[in-house]
Amino acid sequence: MDGELFPRERTEIAPGAVHVPDWLGPERQRELLDACRAWARPPAGLRTVRTPGGGTMTARQVCLGLHWYPYGYARTAVDGDGAPVKPMPGRLAELGREAVTAAYGRPAPESGPDPDGYAYDIALINFYDGDSRMGMHRDAEERSPAPVVSLSLGDTCVFRFGNTASRGRPYQDVLLLSGDLFVFGGPARLAYHGVPRILPGTAPPWLGLTGRLNITLRVGGLGAAPG
Repeated sequence: MDGELFPRERTEIAPGAVHVPDWLGPERQRELLDACRAWARPPAGLRTVRTPGGGTMTARQVCLGLHWYPYGYARTAVDGDGAPVKPMPGRLAELGREAVTAAYGRPAPESGPDPDGYAYDIALINFYDGDSRMGMHRDAEERSPAPVVSLSLGDTCVFRFGNTASRGRPYQDVLLLSGDLFVFGGPARLAYHGVPRILPGTAPPWLGLTGRLNITLRVGGLGAAPG
């Protein structure tokens, strides 16, 4: 972050959960923002996610590779316009592997117990305005144990990282700024996490973004894509 008195340091929040501040420099942030704006356009563009109970998520979402909906994956935007999901870009898949190396000090394995290996093949991109939030949840629809990679652009958020047993305590609140990386895998892979608050007006002025974008990269391990 520009103008910080004390640089923020890489921190292990819990075993397997690592925060790497300022991982994305300004140029890569701008490139990702431009790409997100293109991905958000129809077809299969940015949508409001509706929950099974009839409510709506306040953060809007677009998916790449496979389309996530509560609570599964499909090849088409089944709860949107029904169009085929946009493909997962190779550069995003590679960014996922780079992120794991940065967080853990070692690369993600070339293959794992799932038949597809640890090739990042799904991206969920969430847009938060100043009033948006995300309740405590687990990323549990994937079959792969590969770490989840989370990249932040724009406004700072309060990211709440909890435990694997319940949505309640113990948990830890972490400030995620534009350019920050958060990776959680291993014993933390199925930990509950959420975003209770966005801090409006905290995005770097040079980025040109009002609100927050979160790019979450996952390995599905789903074999043939769901219908």
